[in-house]
Amino acid sequence: MKVRTQLIGAAVIGALVTAPAMAAELTGTLKKIKESGVIVLGNRDASIPFSYLANDPQKPIGYSVDLANKVAEAVKKELKMPNLQVRYNLVTSQTRIPLVQNGTVDLECGSTTNNLERQKQVDFSVGIFEIGTRLLTAKNSGVKDFPDLKGKNVVTTAGTTSERLLKAMNVEKSLGMNIISAKDHGESFLMLESGRAAAFMMDDALLYGEMAKAKNPAGWVVTGKPQSFEIYGCMLRKGDPQFKKVVDDALKATYKSGEINKIYAKWFESPVPPKGLNLKFPMSDVYKKLVTNPTDKPAE
Repeated sequence: MKVRTQLIGAAVIGALVTAPAMAAELTGTLKKIKESGVIVLGNRDASIPFSYLANDPQKPIGYSVDLANKVAEAVKKELKMPNLQVRYNLVTSQTRIPLVQNGTVDLECGSTTNNLERQKQVDFSVGIFEIGTRLLTAKNSGVKDFPDLKGKNVVTTAGTTSERLLKAMNVEKSLGMNIISAKDHGESFLMLESGRAAAFMMDDALLYGEMAKAKNPAGWVVTGKPQSFEIYGCMLRKGDPQFKKVVDDALKATYKSGEINKIYAKWFESPVPPKGLNLKFPMSDVYKKLVTNPTDKPAE
């Protein structure tokens, strides 16, 4: 009887000792990062000022890149790996979701809209920005709003929410637009600047970024009633709550500390590379609300 009691006691102690270890067992992306010694961050090459390449083709910069690095620092602490390597992997509008899904990229922080369609394929962090989809056009183009695009060439970037909205609008309102889908934002603006399109539809913050790198920024204007309000989020693999918690906690801590205001001012209200131009894009009320009450839900 005594031996049996001792055995039961040992089993209970064993369970108590192993329980915390079991709870802390790494899974999913954190396990992958721990075993590889590398966290891979997806970056864009032309999403100014969110994620883009300027002076160093190997090292992206931007607002979203700064936030992704906040997450990387949190992962280092979580895994107790101060020497964790941060590697960047270039993505496009078309490749960003597949590269997150197949494990090539661990976290993509760029200018990706969180919507219900994409939520079926990936998970999103709490929002990192909120925008409206509008138009960039020459000040002398005569285009003030979307109805003015009737019968005109309009460019947008392939694989984006704006492309879907523009095509739907063209059918629903019989505008007869010729919609050009460019491979990235840089090519879209080149189409506009060279006169091959009358307007460029995209997220307003990205349009300000393109305007800032124009040969003559003063000759362009962002205009039109927003066709949608969208929240950007960082993408991660679906069904990985352990990694998602680290990502969300890192972003929430950046918001709560007020550090987000410095990061925002650095990229949207100060001169940015490569031309040292200021986007002069103050933080909107809807984005201030998102910072105060972070959510991983899409915009309504």
